Amino acid sequence: MTAIHQQSRSTTPTNPQSRVLSRLKSRRKRWLDVHLWLGLTLGFLLSIYGITGSFLVFYAEIDEWLHPDLLVVERPADAQYRPLAEIFAAGKTVMPPTAKHVFSVYPRNENAAFKLRYQFPTSDTENERWIVGVNPYTAQVTGTMLLTRSGDWLPATFIDCVFELHYALLIPSEDISAVIVGVSAALLIISALTGLIVWWPLTGKWRQALTFKAGAGKVRFNYDLHKISGFYTLLAMIPVLFSGIYMVLPHNVVPVLELFSPVTYRYWFQSNPPSPVAPAIGMDKALAIAVKQYPQGRPHWIYGAAEPSKTYTVCQDGVDAPGSILQRRCTVIDRYSGEILDLDDPSLPAATAGEIFTHWQWPLHSGQAFGMPGRIVVFITGLACPVLFVTGVIRWRQKAATRHKRKG
Repeated sequence: MTAIHQQSRSTTPTNPQSRVLSRLKSRRKRWLDVHLWLGLTLGFLLSIYGITGSFLVFYAEIDEWLHPDLLVVERPADAQYRPLAEIFAAGKTVMPPTAKHVFSVYPRNENAAFKLRYQFPTSDTENERWIVGVNPYTAQVTGTMLLTRSGDWLPATFIDCVFELHYALLIPSEDISAVIVGVSAALLIISALTGLIVWWPLTGKWRQALTFKAGAGKVRFNYDLHKISGFYTLLAMIPVLFSGIYMVLPHNVVPVLELFSPVTYRYWFQSNPPSPVAPAIGMDKALAIAVKQYPQGRPHWIYGAAEPSKTYTVCQDGVDAPGSILQRRCTVIDRYSGEILDLDDPSLPAATAGEIFTHWQWPLHSGQAFGMPGRIVVFITGLACPVLFVTGVIRWRQKAATRHKRKG
């Protein structure tokens, strides 16, 4: 009895520092439970987001590799692009008269084709989306390819399947998929932060927390792989998850941001149809307006104004402004007048903190903000997601087996 009493007394904290450490460990145990159950319930979704996100970091390169006849061209000796109006006109020749030109992707390098996206109805309730490749040097169509058809569960191309899985989990309803993706991403941010709390070395053994233990067995290696993968990708993981929430649930995120700083969201701008309604200025003229605004910028995406109230949006890369790291600018243009309605430009004197914050979301999500190094970081972060899930499940099963043995 005396021995038991002495053992109990010896394990009880006897100084303030020990008592504080004991409280912190007890608190960390509660956070570990939160981290565990969020990881087990949402880890599979995190794996899907991560793997598909890694593919999408290099989606243009993958698409060209899969469809070289459509998307890759040979650069001639004189190397001059044909006028944009000719390139767009060429795309229309292989599409039905009812087709609407909804999106264009400028060639990313000298060997890439123009990618023109069209949408047209096949019935009162169904439509199809196609891509048309056009050689920028000759204005000749390189080919066409079906992307999606209404009613089909899976898109027709690999990259579009990856996009739909990443942003909507292949759920047909956009409203339902947006809520599931957005809420799960928010909970995964909590999981990541609780993981940081659980990882934090309370005893100050930082080297042990940041490295693998040499010569350790499989159990310890799995534990080290989980904690190290989580720690070294955390700095990229949280911004990528938040930007994903912003992109799928902008109507919910923007009002929250506006509590702190004014925000403009380019997708909410609309064209003002004159009376009587005049024809649209054309996507080629919209691009000319954007290039006049940012002459040094390289055009990338051109959003078509497919509906009477829609706007043109031209996004350009390589706009170098003093004091601004971000080199991407997007110009929102009225469909009829050609008036510039909004500029996604964090270097403007009038840009608010909220606007600068939102301008960064897509470049951070894709890794484009920091060029190839940024893309590689996002790519590795995506691949770490299934590693975190698998090692977390293994760790949970190992601890469960240990508890079972003790009870036995």
